[in-house]
Amino acid sequence: MGTDQRLDVLVVGGGGREHALVRSLAKSPRIGRLLCAPGNAGIADDAQTVQIETDDIPSIIAFVQRERIDLTVVGPEAPLVAGLADQLRERGFAVFGPGFDGARLEGSKAFAKEIMEAAGVPTGEAATFTSHEAALAFLREHGAPVVVKADGLAAGKGVIVAKTLAEAEAALDECFVERRFGEAASTVLMEEFLEGEELSLLSLVSGRRILPLAPAQDYKRALDQDAGPNTGGMGSYSPVPSVDDPLYQEVVETVLRPTVDELDRRGIDFRGVLYAGIMLTERGPKVLEFNCRFGDPETQALLPRLRSDLLELLWAAALGEELPNEVEWAEGPAVGVVMASRGYPASSSKGDVIAGLEAAEAMEGIEVFHAATRSSDGRTVTSGGRVLTVTGMGDTFAEARARAYAGVSAISFAGAQHRTDIALRAEEREARSRGAS
Repeated sequence: MGTDQRLDVLVVGGGGREHALVRSLAKSPRIGRLLCAPGNAGIADDAQTVQIETDDIPSIIAFVQRERIDLTVVGPEAPLVAGLADQLRERGFAVFGPGFDGARLEGSKAFAKEIMEAAGVPTGEAATFTSHEAALAFLREHGAPVVVKADGLAAGKGVIVAKTLAEAEAALDECFVERRFGEAASTVLMEEFLEGEELSLLSLVSGRRILPLAPAQDYKRALDQDAGPNTGGMGSYSPVPSVDDPLYQEVVETVLRPTVDELDRRGIDFRGVLYAGIMLTERGPKVLEFNCRFGDPETQALLPRLRSDLLELLWAAALGEELPNEVEWAEGPAVGVVMASRGYPASSSKGDVIAGLEAAEAMEGIEVFHAATRSSDGRTVTSGGRVLTVTGMGDTFAEARARAYAGVSAISFAGAQHRTDIALRAEEREARSRGAS
């Protein structure tokens, strides 16, 4: 294909991550038609939305065939684990996203542990259980703290950090007795509790070739100072001041490369994102989890900083071709703050009118990415738990944070909640560094 030929692109998904992907793809000089299924109220301003849900695999395939889509970019993990990429590739279509075998890295935590062990990737010790009684016996023998994980997909909520024996027993009850996570918790992992600072390192993978992206850090707990229940993510920032080049290279060489090599050894042609969730412990970096797609909300902090052509990168990976040696980034940081609806993460409020979006988007250095939003009678309303990500960019973390939170302050809806400490550590580290220099 000539390098000047335009590409029709379908983004699958309807959250903040997909809005960030759409915004970034739209900047490419090679973009033709840009579509998103199902999209949301914000994405509808930047792309043509198609009313097909992400779990409707047959309709997505039929649409790609009918419209002769050049590149399908799969945002969420569930359709990847369901084999969407395999089915499209079998029909001759280019897809950014791994097939079922590669997506098992996220679809099964037990499989991810198996891959890590075979590849020699550093990670916490873990045991796998399909019986409530056996899990309880192990717990009572080994004690707490411990991390209880549903093996399968649980929308980012199937991980419970139990500081006490009682909390761990309650977590096992949620998995095996209450069936809170359904079939995702028919197998449960109990994993060593690791302490330290978390790091998200995403890389684009094209077969055996990897292109690591800038480091990011996200915030899983619902409340300030990492209190409250786990969520899908309450905010993120990039880059990460505590991750210097030697540490970055260590993670690439001890985590990303061995994992991709092991996948290749097993005959798995991985074309998509390999996302490593890392804990920076006193004993070095250890993998908490792997994901097989762009992170949410990390993508909302990464892509506004990207200066390279995202479409060219994803197209090369989808075709299994060479990737460039590096990616060009804006020098300044980005800070993304998630605004969630009342009750999140236990529940969510829907139909609340959102005010102030235009005012926030008009601010300098601000991007507002829609997640759980829809249009109703000409107004934008909430439609789920994580409603928006407001991303601020600046020359410093202080400036990026100030802009992000100014944007958050401009937006309102009933019961809106957000954390106030996103990237605060990075701002404080930056201040100390400037004071010392």
